[in-house]
Amino acid sequence: MTYHVEILLIVSPPSDGVSSLCFSPKANHLIATSWDNQVRCWEVTKNGTSVSSVAKASIAHDQPVLCSAWKDDGSTVFSGGCDKQVKMWPLGGNQPQTVAMHDMAVSQVAWIPEMNMLVSGSWDKTLRYWDLRQQTPVHTQQLPDRCYSLTVRHPLMVVATADRNLVAYNLQNPQAEFKRIQSPLKYQTRCVAAFPDQQGFLVGSIEGRVGVHHFDDQQQSKNFTFKCHREGNDIYAVNSLNFHPVHGTFATAGSDGAFNFWDKDSKQRLKAMSRCNQPITCASFNNDGSMYAYGACYDWSKGAENHNPATAKTSIYVHLPQEAEVKPKPRVAGRK
Repeated sequence: MTYHVEILLIVSPPSDGVSSLCFSPKANHLIATSWDNQVRCWEVTKNGTSVSSVAKASIAHDQPVLCSAWKDDGSTVFSGGCDKQVKMWPLGGNQPQTVAMHDMAVSQVAWIPEMNMLVSGSWDKTLRYWDLRQQTPVHTQQLPDRCYSLTVRHPLMVVATADRNLVAYNLQNPQAEFKRIQSPLKYQTRCVAAFPDQQGFLVGSIEGRVGVHHFDDQQQSKNFTFKCHREGNDIYAVNSLNFHPVHGTFATAGSDGAFNFWDKDSKQRLKAMSRCNQPITCASFNNDGSMYAYGACYDWSKGAENHNPATAKTSIYVHLPQEAEVKPKPRVAGRK
């Protein structure tokens, strides 16, 4: 019997597609950025198996917003997008201010508490590091191509760019590339997620496949790729990879409208969830892994001709993962 803990639909969702979701590291405050130029914040409350949400605040960019990140103390939100800037928004109510600029759209942003710095990645093929006390970047790192995805687990940062490049940095020496590899997947990269132990990363692509990659040459035998988000001959993009903050298992979410929980160490799927009727574009666990938020909306993977404004509603859901869905299981004997 499949048992779903009640899934909440977040109140007052964006009016266009959701581009990023992230929970505060300190509280159940959820940020969503959207193609409708807005950044929104909700407070999500869990009471037993039921969940409720309250819209708290929002700010606007001049153009679609693509990415978001929290400061580690949960006080401040960063958002970047097609207006080529990163805004810093103290949730206490102060006006947002521009703290970073690029020459093209800002696609990725992350706060690195160990460096007390912000890092932003852009379609202008650069990474820029920002000390918020000054207006120019502390360091600009050239990338091999446009920045598509970025993941930080200090001291490891992995950046995925166009043309299937994956560049790893040791943030103790951020001005030098630690390692550059071609993606183990044959098609365009959509998302990356660094292992919690910083020994490697996951990469997801448009071909319904995930690669599990270790840096250490001694661990190369543990590298593998697996298929997911496929149905018959239909192949869907993997849009989101998120590690569970407690158990070290991970979730994939895709254009098929499904999300699944996996254990890379025992190479098995822990739980397959039933599909929703729209692609899932992004997702986020809260700080203790008791909530998993995901955004469902048209993702344009089937082009403009399949976009129907009448049915293309944007929704944000919160699922309460049960321990059995996300806790590692012993490896099944005989499985390769």
